[in-house]
Amino acid sequence: MQDDDVLIGCLMEESWLTLEQVAAACSVEPGWLIRHIEEGLFPHAESVAGTWRFSGASLLRARRMRQLERDFDAVPELAALMADLLEEMDTLRAQRGRDGR
Repeated sequence: MQDDDVLIGCLMEESWLTLEQVAAACSVEPGWLIRHIEEGLFPHAESVAGTWRFSGASLLRARRMRQLERDFDAVPELAALMADLLEEMDTLRAQRGRDGR
């Protein structure tokens, strides 16, 4: 399966995804996510009773990081920094939209 074949849908924020689900959605091995978590690159990932769980925002972050690493041969830390900046831009755009500008 190619990255383009992954279905993109709308996730509800109350829903949680498992490590395996996020890895499959990003076309990576679960070990890729574990390494990034251990390096502190997924600040919102939660471990509950020894099971990692991820929000929809974490899935978007994982996809962005994976794409940056793949397309630009970026090191994980740089991909995480770019993901932070893209998340901030998304937040600012949403605020701007609510303000009616």
